[in-house]
Amino acid sequence: MPLKTRTYLDANATMPLKPGVISAIAATLAETGNASSMHGDGRLARKRVEDARAAVADLLSTNPAYVFFTGGATESNNTVINSFRGKKIFISAIEHPSVLEAAPDAQKIPVTADGVIDMDKLETMLAGQPDLISVMLVNNETGTIQPIAEIVRLVRKISPQTRIHTDAVQALGRIPVDFSALQVDYLSLSAHKFGGPQGIGALVLAPGAKIEKLLRGGGQEKRQRAGTENIAAIAGLGEAARLAVTDMENFQSLAALRDRLEATLEKAEPRLRIFGAGAPRVSNTTQIALPGIQAETQLMALDLAGMSVSSGSACSSGSVKVSHVLEAMQVPESEALGAIRVSLAWNTTQNDIDLFTAAWLEMHGRIKARIAA
Repeated sequence: MPLKTRTYLDANATMPLKPGVISAIAATLAETGNASSMHGDGRLARKRVEDARAAVADLLSTNPAYVFFTGGATESNNTVINSFRGKKIFISAIEHPSVLEAAPDAQKIPVTADGVIDMDKLETMLAGQPDLISVMLVNNETGTIQPIAEIVRLVRKISPQTRIHTDAVQALGRIPVDFSALQVDYLSLSAHKFGGPQGIGALVLAPGAKIEKLLRGGGQEKRQRAGTENIAAIAGLGEAARLAVTDMENFQSLAALRDRLEATLEKAEPRLRIFGAGAPRVSNTTQIALPGIQAETQLMALDLAGMSVSSGSACSSGSVKVSHVLEAMQVPESEALGAIRVSLAWNTTQNDIDLFTAAWLEMHGRIKARIAA
């Protein structure tokens, strides 16, 4: 077993694989079979797919018939958005790029200073009778939980013909998600955000909700999504879903570690900004800003100290720029440019938090000394 030399605190970019998931994938890779084949090997592959479908449905308290596998949440989001091409679409101003870029002409729903949908402004906007509304369940940068059930009630009252989509990528495994209770029409998920493999996800459709096929060809996924199924990845998603149900309470206990991290940093730097702290958040996420110090400088220093954290969404990495999420929250640019995100994983320990805070405090001390000089 190699000695651990880094501290991984970037779980919102990708969650570490859970051991049970690795075992499920390995077992499936040792088998041979196409789920569309009629022989015994094909039937075993089909069983792997349908068992995983049932596990995802159980995690969402819904019917397996509503679950369709995709290559990930980006594909799921694009499938929904493309199904409403040329129609009136509203999306929250803090959506993931896979929604924002898929709907460049969509009207943006404003958020409050804490990064939560502004319900009064949404109510006014609904007079425009949109065809589709897309609001994420949990924001990937701040961890704020959006009031989806309340949004659905408002939309159904004012604009009942409007279809509703939620990107639940950062919610699954972190908080309970009941698809039927939410009453949305479409829900997207991705396995690698809650301990499953990368490159596999699902789109959940309520009865009567229609989509345009993004991929055409064979009859897989009830002809909704063509292409031979990635059986091993689907099996990994299914096992991650099963484990998410049993591990939910343990994951939510990460809030104590997150709160301790924030308290330690605030004590050292009273000017520290914690974004979304005044709103409900998932237990594992904190987005913070060190006044006057750009995120890139912090990330380089922390990386050299063995800390894996990020400046926001990993899907838009490569250059540090002002987060569109923080812009929507009307955070001053001077603060937004200094924002980094720390996101805890299922296997994060107190020692990981201690190592991070020690590295951050050492970086903070160097920066203060340099400024004083």
